Amino acid sequence: MQSRIFDPAPPGTRKVVVATNIAEASLTIDGIYYVVDPGFAKQNVYNPKQGLESLVITPISQASAEQRAGRAGRTGPGKCYRLYTESAFRNEMPPTSIPEIQRINLGMTTLTMKAMGINDLLSFDFMDPPQPQALISAMEQLYSLGALDEEGLLTKLGRKMAEFPLEPPLSKMLLASVDLGCSDEILTMIAMIQTGNIFYRPREKQAQADQKRAKFFQPEGDHLTLLAVYEAWKAKNFSGPWCFENFIQSRSLRRAQDVRKQLVSIMDKYKLDVVSAGKNFTKIRKAITAGFFFHGARKDPQEGYRTLVENQAVYIHPSSALFSKAARLGDLSRSSDDDQRVYEGSDCD
Repeated sequence: MQSRIFDPAPPGTRKVVVATNIAEASLTIDGIYYVVDPGFAKQNVYNPKQGLESLVITPISQASAEQRAGRAGRTGPGKCYRLYTESAFRNEMPPTSIPEIQRINLGMTTLTMKAMGINDLLSFDFMDPPQPQALISAMEQLYSLGALDEEGLLTKLGRKMAEFPLEPPLSKMLLASVDLGCSDEILTMIAMIQTGNIFYRPREKQAQADQKRAKFFQPEGDHLTLLAVYEAWKAKNFSGPWCFENFIQSRSLRRAQDVRKQLVSIMDKYKLDVVSAGKNFTKIRKAITAGFFFHGARKDPQEGYRTLVENQAVYIHPSSALFSKAARLGDLSRSSDDDQRVYEGSDCD
């Protein structure tokens, strides 16, 4: 579908391209003479205090605005219509975009640097230094996962975690699964998480797509739902038509298969066993909790849930297997009130 962008417009019509910020710098399309720039972009921003990443609509920088204007008239004279004032451009927009290192979770960066022997991160000469709070938060997370000791030095577990190209909670979850005897299932889950959304909903068949999707839902949560999808695909001999029938993106599943193979090869290299737990979901959920215990939340008597660490209000995402159902996640740890339970971190918004 993306390749249709290069097709000439039919006679008597005008081609209109609605683009994301990717088009700012990576695309030249013949015959584009006008650009309409709204002055906004969606950016991933990580809040170290809350431990949440969110997609935020933010004003673009002057450099981005110039890039957008540059899409017009690459092959002839062109014009850019900006939906903001010249005063806003000169006085309100920052000269350059905020570097990614200053707005992401630094857990993986910190772990990699520690594994390289760089221990004093706060005085390290970054080209674009991140906020000290973001580095401290990343080190606290690594300490709580057991990757760093009390002096901030890498532990044996931390060195193993650094060998995997995964975010620290995922690598901890994988290593915990080896001891628990469910690494086969956890490998599949991690591979599926890495591929993004695997279901799709065509506008004309939304109800049908939702019905097919609901068949895979597991009462234990989204991680086991992803596992169920992959296992069903495997049982159908990795069939493409089966994906089409069930409104699943076959490309995403093939990517998950590739990621899984890569992770298995790293497991083999370090002689880590790949063992299946069969239908013992308790082991699998314990492994998930080993990596994501800081996402634990307690049922709020009014509505939704509250995180245990920051008491932040969170809700189950509408796309979750647990949405609009009573949460039946296992109470690995109970509070004094019998109705309130500490849940595994599911996909919360």
